[in-house]
Formats: sequence, structure tokens, C-alpha cells
Amino acid sequence: MNDFQNFSAISRALIVIAAIAIILSFLHAVASIVSVTLLAAFIAVIVTSPLNWLLRKRVPKWLAMGVIIFVLFEGGSLLALIFTGQLEGFRHGLPGYQERLILLSNQFGTWLENIGVDKGPEAVKDIFNPALPITLVRLALSKMSETVRTGLLVLLIVIFMLLEAGGLPAKLRMAFHLTGEAEDRLGRLSGVIRRYTTIKTLASLATAICIWVWLWILGIDFAVLWAILAFLLNFIPFVGAILMMIPAVLMALVQTDLSTTLLVVLGYLVVNTVIGSFLETRMMGKELGISTLAVLLSLLFWGWVLGTVGVFLAVPLTMSLIIALDSSPQTRPIAILLGPEVTEKPKPQAQTPAVGVATDHSQGPLLEKGAE
Repeated sequence: MNDFQNFSAISRALIVIAAIAIILSFLHAVASIVSVTLLAAFIAVIVTSPLNWLLRKRVPKWLAMGVIIFVLFEGGSLLALIFTGQLEGFRHGLPGYQERLILLSNQFGTWLENIGVDKGPEAVKDIFNPALPITLVRLALSKMSETVRTGLLVLLIVIFMLLEAGGLPAKLRMAFHLTGEAEDRLGRLSGVIRRYTTIKTLASLATAICIWVWLWILGIDFAVLWAILAFLLNFIPFVGAILMMIPAVLMALVQTDLSTTLLVVLGYLVVNTVIGSFLETRMMGKELGISTLAVLLSLLFWGWVLGTVGVFLAVPLTMSLIIALDSSPQTRPIAILLGPEVTEKPKPQAQTPAVGVATDHSQGPLLEKGAE
């Protein structure tokens, strides 16, 4: 450490940048392993709350663990079965939807040509590619077996993480000789991640239920499929709210008329505004706040480092980074820049007392001398 301090400031900065680049390159190279481990860690954080609740109710640990594992396994299996069944049904109905999509795209291209847009039909055909939905569905179905295998691996890692969770604090204290301040910081980090993941999961579940009810009322096909997509994509800030709307809007467009499609758009906007922008923000509070720019950059950064899982975990990973940076005076300015908006308190204006007016000794010797 002393040898490192002997280097110049520029040399130290270059060494740190090189070390960070090496670490990020390594994480990018082993993203398939790291992403699965991180996903399991955040699922373990989520299920820690119900597990602790069962333990507080004096349920034996083996029984509490069994209940949690059973719920995770059955819930994941049920979700996979529903999702696969909906995709299969959607695949069988694709020819009819494809014909309707071609008809709408031709009508729209003709309308563009009538109002003077050159090459309108060709541009519309490029945008509304009828083969794209079939390609996406086939890709999703081909990936289901891989997704199931990954899910089982994640579940296995979660089980072992929960088994080791009880003795982890003692191991960390002995291995790294943690001080009380470091333990408090780790406790805060765990609490922040647990709170965020719990609130985000509940908000995503509420969003999915509201979307399913609204699409069911409007009679949109495969409402359950679009609700599952809404639940998953709601974990992606900003971009997820737009992506979850596209397939349901296209389905409404090819299945119904323009007025129903506008109602679908309105429903998504209302649900995302009420749950995402109002309830979720109020429940999280300023402690879990991140600047909008930091969120967008974190999506790009963690998406590049860890792939798809990095996009879903971008916010909690950035929160962890902010807490780690805030622990050191040298890196605290970076944490402030990544954190939520701060309001500077106005500086009090110093008032110069008039000559001959008695001043309080707490105002300092300079004012006392002026008063004399």
C-alpha cells in the first residue's frame, strides 16, 4: 500500500483504471456464470423475508426451508407451463394474425402513398415484417428448455445460499476482520437490496394483474401471456414500460379496431403511471433513489457486462455500487453524482453589526473587535 502511494496521482489513476478494465473484461467473459449467481443471490434476498417470518413464528428451520423451496419450485414450474402453453396457442393462431397484419400494413402503405410519401408501402413492409412474429415465437419456444435448465440451476444455488445465510455474518467477520462500521455498511446494503427487490416484485405483480384484468375486459387474446411479459419487463426501468406495451397493442390492432387499441394503450399508461411512477416511487423513498441518467447508463453498462440478466439487475447492482462508493471519502463524490437529486441548503448571510452595538461572544473575535 505504501509503495502504491509513492506513485504520482496520474500513475495511481492509470493503475486503478487498468485494474477496473481487467475486472470488467473478466466479468464479461464469464457473464454466463456470474449472471446466474447474481440472479440466485437476488432471489435469495427476496425469499429471506418470508423465511425469517416463518422462523419468527417458531416454525422449524427444515420445515420453513421446505416450504420456501416448494413454493419456488412449484411457482416457477407453473409460470413456465402457463408461458409455454400461451406461446403454443399464439403460434397456432399466427397465420390468421399474420394475414391481418399484412392487410393493415398494405392499407397503411397505400394511405402514406396517397398523402404524398414516396415509397410508403416499401417502408411499411420493412417495419411490419410479417415473418418477424413467427421468428420470435419459434426462438422463444426453442429457448424454453435452456431456460428450464437455467432455472433449476438458479433454484439449486438459492437453496445452498439460504442454508449458508445463517452463518455468513460470522464467516465474514472472521475472514475479513470486519469492524462494526463495516458490518453496519453490509447490513445497510443487504437491507436496501431486500427492500428494493421486495417492492419491485410486488409492484411488478400488481402491474401484471392489472394488465391481465384490463386486457381480459377488452377481450384481447392471450391476456395471460402479455401479463407475464409485463411482470418480467417491469423490472427494467423506463424501457420495460414501453416494451411490455408493444405486443399487446399489436395484438389489439390485428384483432380489434382502433378504438379498442387506444383503450389498451390508455390502460398501460394508467397502470404504469399509478403503480410505477406514484406508488412504487413513494414506497421506495429517497434512500433507494438513483438519478435518471445513472439508471439509463446502468442499463447499458450492466447489459454489456452481464447480458440480459444485467439489464434486469441494473438498478440493484448500481445501488450496491453507490453504497460501496459512499463508504470512502475518496469515492463519495461519485456516489453523490449517481444518487438522487439533492437540494443545497441556502447559506446564511453574515450580517455586520453597527459600530457601538454590543455583539454576542459566539459571533467571533472579529465582530467583537469591530464593536469596540
